Amino acid sequence: MGGPQVTAALTADGLLLRPFEDADAPALIEAYRDATLRRFTRTPVGDAEEAAHWLRLQEEGRAAGTRYSFAVLDGAELVANVALKYPTPGGETAEVGYWTAAPARGRGVAPRAVEALTAWAFATFAEGGLRRIDLLHQVDNPASCRVAEKAGYPFVELLPPFPPFPLDGHRHSRKWLDEPEPRRSE
Repeated sequence: MGGPQVTAALTADGLLLRPFEDADAPALIEAYRDATLRRFTRTPVGDAEEAAHWLRLQEEGRAAGTRYSFAVLDGAELVANVALKYPTPGGETAEVGYWTAAPARGRGVAPRAVEALTAWAFATFAEGGLRRIDLLHQVDNPASCRVAEKAGYPFVELLPPFPPFPLDGHRHSRKWLDEPEPRRSE
């Protein structure tokens, strides 16, 4: 089942979110040189072949309607990835995933991108039944707790380990029509 064809870009308080392009491969390889990013992601991107594979997976997910991945740009620089993982098209729940390139951390990139993706997801999929978006992360990733909180995703529950992740996890959720708490300034 294919999903909506997303070709337009989204904006998020100074950031541009757009579908990934083949030209993003060098920036992906550079971002994945960071050990922290690699620790919390599943698909390696260490060379041009792996970058092409990663980009192909994003396009296949978009075409199938199961994953809407956006390059997050600050000017012309790729600073993050944010994705709506929608494993059951037409289902009530989806998951948001993201990573932030090391040089962009601490600048509020991830919360802004997650907020923009969340607004887009509910505007696009609520009529088809989407009611909740989850943000999941391992307990050893406190930065993701802060991103979730800033993006209006309150903590819901502690989850047991689930392969490929060996530690307990946190589930944060936003529900359709929930208004996020005002973002705290840093």
